[in-house]
Amino acid sequence: MGILEVKGINKRFGGLQALGDVNLSVAENTVHAIIGPNGAGKSTLLNVLVGKLIPDSGSVMFDGQSVLGRKPHEINQMGISRVFQTPEIFADLSVFENVLIPCFAKRDGSYKLQGIGAVSGHGDVHDMAEAILADVNMLDKRHMIASSLSRGDKRRLEMAMCLVQEPKLLLLDEPTAGMARADTNNTIDLLKEIKEKRDITMCIIEHDMHVVFSLSERITVLAQGMPLVEDTPDNIKGHPKVREAYLGEAQV
Repeated sequence: MGILEVKGINKRFGGLQALGDVNLSVAENTVHAIIGPNGAGKSTLLNVLVGKLIPDSGSVMFDGQSVLGRKPHEINQMGISRVFQTPEIFADLSVFENVLIPCFAKRDGSYKLQGIGAVSGHGDVHDMAEAILADVNMLDKRHMIASSLSRGDKRRLEMAMCLVQEPKLLLLDEPTAGMARADTNNTIDLLKEIKEKRDITMCIIEHDMHVVFSLSERITVLAQGMPLVEDTPDNIKGHPKVREAYLGEAQV
């Protein structure tokens, strides 16, 4: 049994079968990629996993508990965090302030702050924020305004904010979308470091095959909402059905 078990998930939107009998097993402390062409059902599946969509049938179990019927914030409290395609950060605040907010919320149990000044004077929260920023190699940029960061550093900051919650499972939706190759490689290195330091399970939706094959230990391929094949990266590369449906002769 994996830490995440998806069985027989079906989801229709009117006459469109977005997901058809999708099964997925993600082993603990691994990186599992979900790939497929546009319209394959990847984002629909991710939205089911985080509680934004309810499937027509099937089950989703995380760490022995069902996630179906739970609200997104409840799923987050179970230990599932999501990194969005476009980084979700507070653009007008500094890097340090961005991380202070979830740190304070974790300690206090509430995001109901009266502005960022509400966290001043709390040494323990400041220590927590500094430790997280050090983990993602951004402590030297703590005073920079978030909107001024590169795409790669915005992603790094968003991951820092997620790590405050100490998730067991990190869901990453196109984590390198829109990045230059240097930022992409830095993000790959960061994810490897996070996994090594924290033993976090990761599930990645990604189009960049360089990212997929650099990180993944297991890959599930979807095509037109249906599971095509699940296997190791080496076997996926040469699988004739995968090449025909998606990979072609893409260079890795």
